[in-house]
Amino acid sequence: MPQNFVPFLKENARTEMIELLNARLADTIDLANAVKQAHWNIKGVGFIGVHELLDDVADHLREGSDLMAERVVMMGGLAQGTSKTVAEKSSLSAYPTEIVKLDDHVEALVERYNDFTTKLRQGIEAADEAGDEDTADLLTEVSRTAEKDAWFIGSNGNKAV
Repeated sequence: MPQNFVPFLKENARTEMIELLNARLADTIDLANAVKQAHWNIKGVGFIGVHELLDDVADHLREGSDLMAERVVMMGGLAQGTSKTVAEKSSLSAYPTEIVKLDDHVEALVERYNDFTTKLRQGIEAADEAGDEDTADLLTEVSRTAEKDAWFIGSNGNKAV
């Protein structure tokens, strides 16, 4: 069993936080893959700006997933981020692979970001209740970046989403 470097948490809180972080890790990896799907296939007016933006956004998600995975391991857990695990565990709706229009990708991404940030906020509340301020802070950091990225993405559509 991996070593626990967060000994101040009670066992039940630690177990809950590992489970919570692994759930959000699956969502984060899934969302990063959806962003790359849009990045590769997007077409339309404003293509290049959105194409480049989505590369940055995917990087932000990968940074967030790395923070979550490392926190899980620090708590003595095992980070669960394989493609198979993500496909089975992500709570986000499947990203449509047949769309190409910029507005359609913007709408699909903003919808998933809204779901994602809602679940991050629920995780922040759960971490606060468990007395794990560091996990709450980590999720707040990821949420803050995700909300900003959703705003940037949504501002690139030609119609309201």
